[in-house]
Amino acid sequence: MAKDGKVIITCAVTGAIHTPTMSPHLPITPDEVAQDAIAAAEAGASILHLHARDPEDGSPTPSPDVFMDFLPRIKQATDAVVNITTGGGHGMTLEERCQAALAVSPEMTSLNMGSMNFGLFPILDKGYDWKHQWEPEYLEMTRDFIFRNTFKDIEWVLKTLGEEHGVRFEFECYDMGHLYNLAHFVDRGLIEPPFFVQTIFGILGGIGADLENLGHMRRIANKLFGEENYEWSILAAGRHQMNFVTTGAIMGGNVRVGLEDSLYLGKGQLAESNADQVAKIKRIVEDLSLEVATPTEARERLALKGGDMVKF
Repeated sequence: MAKDGKVIITCAVTGAIHTPTMSPHLPITPDEVAQDAIAAAEAGASILHLHARDPEDGSPTPSPDVFMDFLPRIKQATDAVVNITTGGGHGMTLEERCQAALAVSPEMTSLNMGSMNFGLFPILDKGYDWKHQWEPEYLEMTRDFIFRNTFKDIEWVLKTLGEEHGVRFEFECYDMGHLYNLAHFVDRGLIEPPFFVQTIFGILGGIGADLENLGHMRRIANKLFGEENYEWSILAAGRHQMNFVTTGAIMGGNVRVGLEDSLYLGKGQLAESNADQVAKIKRIVEDLSLEVATPTEARERLALKGGDMVKF
């Protein structure tokens, strides 16, 4: 939960869901990712969740070399916590998805708490004039795709990144069963508090973006973990983003925004940068008489190893 009324804002800068045709503002090149991430931190994000893109065509890439084209710049320019994906892009193997995190040993990575259908194919119905052939193929592929994170996969990530690299995790829970999967690893002693639970709403294949589900996920998480043992955060896909995270903040949660999760700032209005979304949610949070947590406060609450312990 958000402690002392101080809300941790995570910004997911580019992700692997949206494609270049969908928005001219989606960061693609290392320069764009670095600039957008730094601006998001300056706007109030204390955690930056990062993927990499092929600078030529914007497709998701696991390449540590591409990550290293922007990670040192972000670290040099901001004190924000760097959180690297282990979800990568659809169709990557577990080893590919974790390449960059293993190479650079960040303070945090994401960790999806189960295998799931992950449907992006309805985006094809929007009738985009695609810039790159990979874009419609990538979306159509998800009609017959399972994002894999088995118990064995999760055990491997917890051991390799967690035990060997001192990484802490953003535990991504896309459905109720993912909370129970997380509780399984907690019960086995493989995960110790404080842990960061990111509840995710509105992805086709996961729990729906219904505010009743927001309250239900919170109640079950409290029941499984004890309110004092975890930091709760909320994100929602697409048009649900702002109303969901605002409601979550009112309920005592932390929030995640960013162009990975939604390309829009308001109805029909494309966000021109990640910083636009961060600034908006910061303003909302402060209008609710809450405060925004600093990177130092986020590190303390999440028991992170510190920016001096990373390899970039």
